[in-house]
Amino acid sequence: MCKTNTATFLISGAIMVMASTTQATAAPTFVNGLAISGAMGDQFGSSVNNGRLGFFSDIYYDTNRNEWWGLSDRGPGGGTLNYDTRVQNFTLNVDMNTGAISNFQVAQTIKFMNGTNAFNGLAPDPSSVLGNAFDPEGFVVNPLNGRFLVSDEYGPSLYEFDRTGQFVRSFTTSANIVPRDAGDVPNYAGNTGNVEGKRSNRGFEGLATSSDGQYTYAMLQSAMLDEGGSSGVYDRIVKFDNTSGAAVAQYAYQMEGSSQGRGTSALVAINDHEFMVIERNNRGVGVDSDLAAANKKVFTIDIAGATDVTAIDLDSGAFTAVSKNPTPFIDLAADTLIGLGGKVPEKWEGLAIGPKLDDGSYLMLAGTDNDYSVSQNGSGTQFDILFNPATGARMSCDLETMNNCFSIDSNGAITTTSVTDTTGYALIPGVLHAYKLSTVDLVGYVAPIPEPETYAMLLAGLGLIGFMSRRRKPA
Repeated sequence: MCKTNTATFLISGAIMVMASTTQATAAPTFVNGLAISGAMGDQFGSSVNNGRLGFFSDIYYDTNRNEWWGLSDRGPGGGTLNYDTRVQNFTLNVDMNTGAISNFQVAQTIKFMNGTNAFNGLAPDPSSVLGNAFDPEGFVVNPLNGRFLVSDEYGPSLYEFDRTGQFVRSFTTSANIVPRDAGDVPNYAGNTGNVEGKRSNRGFEGLATSSDGQYTYAMLQSAMLDEGGSSGVYDRIVKFDNTSGAAVAQYAYQMEGSSQGRGTSALVAINDHEFMVIERNNRGVGVDSDLAAANKKVFTIDIAGATDVTAIDLDSGAFTAVSKNPTPFIDLAADTLIGLGGKVPEKWEGLAIGPKLDDGSYLMLAGTDNDYSVSQNGSGTQFDILFNPATGARMSCDLETMNNCFSIDSNGAITTTSVTDTTGYALIPGVLHAYKLSTVDLVGYVAPIPEPETYAMLLAGLGLIGFMSRRRKPA
């Protein structure tokens, strides 16, 4: 009798499952997907401003602990409201034969703390001082010590936290990417007055660590102010030394284009020089975007042979960009879920290589950020954004009610047309896609090495520590 081998791993969520299909045009195989209720909460509750999941600004799989992590960003206020930033440790059932996923559940919620003060999603005030302002967008676990490394859009910054969420240290951000005016005074909260450095809300988005734990790579979301701004096509990847905390190199990545708010939103290490990148536009099912022309792709890149562009202006200097396979590795928009009525979600931001399956292939997860399914006006009043998968319609209602609802047009603008029949509407879900990657798809893949104590436990489990100790005893 044949048994299905199912393993449980750590992550956070609730569920609507879609039937499996096969993606014909890409080598990786789409297995299935989950549309997770936008009303789902974390371990602090389900109130929109303290508990409602914002889902996946990033996803990471810790191979040494069999743990999944899902990172939320600065909160539902878009930087205008208090929000204690956090990361979710979640569980997920994985069929180890097929790679199918199910039963998404929150296992643990960890807030990012600096002593007794939370790292807060509020924009920096004054704008020239970061303080505890934090917009987390990228997450990895350092395999050497098990600590969390988290990238931030405000600085842009790279921080290290222990496993309780306590701040350990900040890395040194390269001066050329700090947002600043002509007098070198930074404005971390917005673009006003800035002429150089990263654009507002376009700081470090993707984050990856080398398998040996020596380096961490942080990727800006798009071109800097002084390198084309909204029309620029070159993005920067910054290489940090995990021992010194210093930035030791930068590399140029060329996007397909800059239209429709295009940018990068995830970075995953295949080995010490090859990576996967999510590149996407701001179209699809989301809070503020329109629903047309969704373009969401995963590309593979190689930084070997690329120029260190730390001191080079990407507008005018000569350099060699990272090599990029122009054929998408995965087209995320090619596979859709029942829970979205066949529509494509806007913000694909999480990507992670998961466990090895029974046939030697690997599971990969891609996930979306749903912006907490909330919008707000200029005075800070929040509104729930709800979506009807049967019709593709969206509406805005009073927060955490179905009252005073108004339709949203195809461009994401709230209209004055009341919605009286709210049947079929729900908060925008978080979405997970499961892909099966063969060893050919992942040729050259090197998983993060075990941290020292994990390696010792592995040896103990194999009965080798006692054997090795006996061999070391003097005669």
